[in-house]
Amino acid sequence: MTDDFFPEDVMDLAAQVLEAAKAKGVMIVTAESCTGGLIFGALTAVAGSSSVAERAFVTYSNHAKMEVLGVPKAVLKEHGAVSDATAAAMAAGALERSRAQLAVAVTGVAGPGASGPKPEGMVSFAVADAAGARPHTMQFGALGRGAVRAATVRHALGMLKAALG
Repeated sequence: MTDDFFPEDVMDLAAQVLEAAKAKGVMIVTAESCTGGLIFGALTAVAGSSSVAERAFVTYSNHAKMEVLGVPKAVLKEHGAVSDATAAAMAAGALERSRAQLAVAVTGVAGPGASGPKPEGMVSFAVADAAGARPHTMQFGALGRGAVRAATVRHALGMLKAALG
């Protein structure tokens, strides 16, 4: 599968996620910060995605994370925007505010450079469903902004695929 914007491996992974979601009757929602909607963009680049791609929340600022997704201010204050706790709250909030049964959330430091104590390439992820949110943080390294965002999209799609079995 090809697309003018996304590389073939990303398109193939997105197609696999969508096929699995269709087979299980699951709708998907994304909550994205550092990727700015690229995960949902990859999903919707596949024809027929509207049957399972429910919506995307792009919440770049902390204010947006709180206002749109209901991330508690205390979580952001205690753990920061790039943390397992924030990613989990984003994913849970996306599920609560959509008709989807599966969410993926990402928040990270794409770069260039660090954001306070959080190094470039640090990204927190969470996938959430009725069983709850499962967060983790990855360190991709100082690859540059585009490469960190691309790695984040690939990893998030892989998480969705794994969650769908």
